[in-house]
Amino acid sequence: MKTRTQKILIIRFSSIGDIVLTTPVIRRLRLQLGAEVHFLTKQSFQPVLVANPYLHKIYTIQKKVNEVLPALKKEKYDVIIDLHNNLRSWQVKLNLGVKNYTFDKLNFEKWLMVNFKINRLPNIHIVDRYLATVKSLGIINDGKGLDYFIPENDELIMNNETLRSLSITPSPHHPITLSPFITFVIGAAHATKRLPTEKIISICNKIQVPIILLGGPEDAERGEVIAKAAGNHVINACGKLTLNQSASVVQQAWKVITHDTGMMHIAAAFNKDMISVWGNTIPEFGMYPYYSAGENRNITLEVKGLACRPCSKIGYEKCPQGHFKCMKDIGENEFGGFTSTLDD
Repeated sequence: MKTRTQKILIIRFSSIGDIVLTTPVIRRLRLQLGAEVHFLTKQSFQPVLVANPYLHKIYTIQKKVNEVLPALKKEKYDVIIDLHNNLRSWQVKLNLGVKNYTFDKLNFEKWLMVNFKINRLPNIHIVDRYLATVKSLGIINDGKGLDYFIPENDELIMNNETLRSLSITPSPHHPITLSPFITFVIGAAHATKRLPTEKIISICNKIQVPIILLGGPEDAERGEVIAKAAGNHVINACGKLTLNQSASVVQQAWKVITHDTGMMHIAAAFNKDMISVWGNTIPEFGMYPYYSAGENRNITLEVKGLACRPCSKIGYEKCPQGHFKCMKDIGENEFGGFTSTLDD
């Protein structure tokens, strides 16, 4: 007698990086269990998952779960995997009334670390904690790391013609050779997770290969300042690309420099060599770049030993102490060394 395919709903509302970090769970539920996997997230983050071949359906909300509850009830799920664990995800679980597995966010441990610098955090990546949430289903980590799939219509071929078509080339009269190039992700959700503009300019000046700056519309003006000050080898693409177009740029990059942000995890999904730069947040929160088993192509740059760090598990719009040493004291020579192995 043929066994009925399990139908499973995964919940993770935000944000880009957190959703990318759920992709090993999606993959294993589909490939190992053969389950029909659905995902519930915010509408603004649907592009992260839209091309994922392991998902059968994506449900989205603007603000409230009531927007999708009637449709979710009709699905008659066997299991809910709650990887967000907030009020909205609990509303879904209570309304659907099926068996569920819920991720432990370790909020108390993070609070201890932020407020008293008492480290009770487990030495385990959040991906492995996500996978532990579904361990009782028999799920085993396949060691293949993260997934990121780019829709075909968002794939870019990085050359001067593409740059001109997107109005992000320095000048049509001064074409630039984009082989190889470095992607510098200058954006981040909070200012205390971003290097100061003048430091980014100085770093770009130390790098000899072309650099494409990535960020959202809110980073466009700062990107323009950086590109003008650093020279023609720096191209400002901030605010001119969709998320998946930006991911396509990262996929083609020789190497990546990034803050602690969603694009860092996308770069890891593409198995890129990178420098990850950490300000007020710390890798010990368990969200450092996650590669396939046996791989670690990340160089972590952070200022250790600051009594004020971490000052938040998320970030602020300005340094609470006023000195911003966690970013201002980052050593710039480390970035120069990033390009010293061009022929490797």
